[in-house]
Amino acid sequence: MEYMSVREAAEKWGISQRYAQRYCTEGRIDGAVKFGGAWAIPSDAEKPADRRRTVGKTGSAADKKRTAAEGVFDKAERMILTEFAGGSAARADAAAPVAGSKGGLRVAMPLLNTPWSPGAAMESIVKMEDADTRNIALAEYYYFSGRSEKASDIVEEYLTHTDLALRLSACWLYAYANLALDRIPRTRQAMAQVKATVRAMDENTPAIYRAYAMCVAIGASVLLHLPVPESLGSIRDFLPSLPPGFRLFALYMQAHRAYLDGKYDVCIGISETALALESTLYPIPAIYLHLVSTMGYINLKQSKRARAHLLEAWKIAQPDDMIEPFGEHHGLLGGMLEAVLRKDYPDDFKRIIAITYSFSAGWRKIHNPDTGHHVADDLTTMEFTIAMLAARGWSNKEIGAHLGISTNTVKMHISSVLRQLGIPQRKDLAQFMLK
Repeated sequence: MEYMSVREAAEKWGISQRYAQRYCTEGRIDGAVKFGGAWAIPSDAEKPADRRRTVGKTGSAADKKRTAAEGVFDKAERMILTEFAGGSAARADAAAPVAGSKGGLRVAMPLLNTPWSPGAAMESIVKMEDADTRNIALAEYYYFSGRSEKASDIVEEYLTHTDLALRLSACWLYAYANLALDRIPRTRQAMAQVKATVRAMDENTPAIYRAYAMCVAIGASVLLHLPVPESLGSIRDFLPSLPPGFRLFALYMQAHRAYLDGKYDVCIGISETALALESTLYPIPAIYLHLVSTMGYINLKQSKRARAHLLEAWKIAQPDDMIEPFGEHHGLLGGMLEAVLRKDYPDDFKRIIAITYSFSAGWRKIHNPDTGHHVADDLTTMEFTIAMLAARGWSNKEIGAHLGISTNTVKMHISSVLRQLGIPQRKDLAQFMLK
């Protein structure tokens, strides 16, 4: 029998080598044989059927929408990783100038740093000329659209890459993707890699790479609600060295830090100023800036302004299915998702809540042991939302009006929360809620 390699099979079937390798390890290719670390595949073998395309006519609307979307993503990935691929991460010349780069150096988180009109994210990725930059951008796309497994698979080989922009991008995406997948050791591995990269930098390291590394390290602390080590300094120190998209995201992190410190006016001032001064739309940072503005306004009980920012974030995110940020921030949005999206976008809302459960479970496994602050677990998203608002001083009447439910329903949920947490009074809720 004649055989072909994984690379040859990938080219024949129009998929990435990673997927061809996975098909072998999952036993989905008849006759495939492993020799040492390599697979030999029968030359007449056919590409295994995509398991996700088995949704029947009776499947839910959400399932059909998700399956259709994944079909588009698979097609785009094949196009990016085969038709346009000029080499693998292992063969890439890290020192070579990259088209669209900053000063001949690759830009970290390239999709985050790319402006596009809502709905044109994939088109923007396809236009990226550098193969490795495209791969990272594709991983960003998968992560921000709630497909953490795909994002993790793509960036894994870049975790120790010699190019710092690729390595730092991979570590950040790998850390958060595996947080959502409840693979905490992998998240910690990626965070440790970032710290090691920061320690290894010196005066010969380009300023833009030092800025990336510091922002990624600080961002991990801010977004996980962990203390920021004093040795890392302030995000403000690195803003001038960052490209526009990354700078906007750094401002989001600064606004988030102000929110955690209870400085809601400062939080809103940073985020709204960043949005107002940037004449070009960078969708990913814009989504996060609108969400942190929502967080600030909801804590000032200014629901109308909070709603306006949430709707603006949704208007930018929905055309490209970028729902991950909404799931990440659910607990801090004070019921705005329930109040704004649940009725008009029920299928998307269900997907966001699924992301919320998986992301928050992983988040707590990092946050709780590292801080000693035991954020409540095992509450439904509605219970958690009501408990958050109650802990921040909202009355039952205010909570009910905000969420569109009766005061008695609010009372029922709070009683359930107090019982589950084993605490006697409403005032004790604060110790179990997000700060």
